Amino acid sequence: MSRYYTRACNFYYGKTSKNFVNKKKSIPLNGNKQISFDQIEVISRKSKKKFSINKLSRLPKSLKKQINHDLKIITSKKKNFANLNFLKLPNIMGVLNLTPDSFSDGGKFNNKNEGIKQALKMLSSGANIVDVGGESTRPGSKGVNAKVEWNRINFILKSICKKVPISLDTRKSEIMEKGIKLGIKIVNDVSGLKFDTKTKDVLKKYKIPFVIQHSQGTPENMQNNPSYKNELLDIYDFFEDKIKLLRSIGIKHNNIIIDPGIGFGKNLKHNMNLISNISIFHSLGFPILVGNSRKKFIKELSGKNDTKSRVGGTVASSLYLMMQGVQILRIHDVDEILQGVKIFKELVN
Repeated sequence: MSRYYTRACNFYYGKTSKNFVNKKKSIPLNGNKQISFDQIEVISRKSKKKFSINKLSRLPKSLKKQINHDLKIITSKKKNFANLNFLKLPNIMGVLNLTPDSFSDGGKFNNKNEGIKQALKMLSSGANIVDVGGESTRPGSKGVNAKVEWNRINFILKSICKKVPISLDTRKSEIMEKGIKLGIKIVNDVSGLKFDTKTKDVLKKYKIPFVIQHSQGTPENMQNNPSYKNELLDIYDFFEDKIKLLRSIGIKHNNIIIDPGIGFGKNLKHNMNLISNISIFHSLGFPILVGNSRKKFIKELSGKNDTKSRVGGTVASSLYLMMQGVQILRIHDVDEILQGVKIFKELVN
């Protein structure tokens, strides 16, 4: 029997969305009338086809049962956690790299005072949470040991954990545990729980919210000709398998965020397909995070090599992702993105 996947599509936002929901012409995403949809796309590894939500009764009984199950997940309200509000899109995760070699801002905030100042600035600009990292995982980067990584970030965590909601970007269970004891709100593991076998034990012990990110390979080799049978469905299956694994070891809570990992073992075609069809991941039932900020796909499409010149592409992709119901955006330029979001919302309301 073929495996089918359900993707919500043809979204409406703001006043139009509320009007259509009230007239039963569209269905609210996650119980939020501000964003709704009136079509689904049924996808298999051999075909895909779109259907109006008002014509689902005509589908074969077995397929209709699966779609109704998926729709229940897609439309269910999300419980807020870690200073994230899933009825107010998008939530912003500000990026604070305390590394000498991150692809966009390496070395800029290594100074203690500059790092603290930047974290507070992002929070005052409207970020919900700040993602602090002490190890670069850009393509081609080499890892550092736990001692080096901790020395880069511990002063920031000790100084601001009680003032600023912090997400800790690390692959190492030792760093996670130290951060949790200082009061971080989220663990963000870009390896998808693959790098450190003890990570799952730490997550289970402390019951802390965490991000599962998809990546293919390691930072050193992930851009060496990445390939998939079907990147969209392969990554969906990856998340499904990870959730099953977590449930099997006793992690029962739903404070889990999924991140398809734009640029982590993907070429331009893979990245664009993932962004274009990002709403397929709503049927997994967890908040979606996307790190689109200043990424290489913007350079490849616009020709802008300098990362700081990619703000326009970041704004455009952020608005598109918000319109697909993505709940969290991981962003360097918080002011600029939220300015774009504010203007967009005024125009549609």
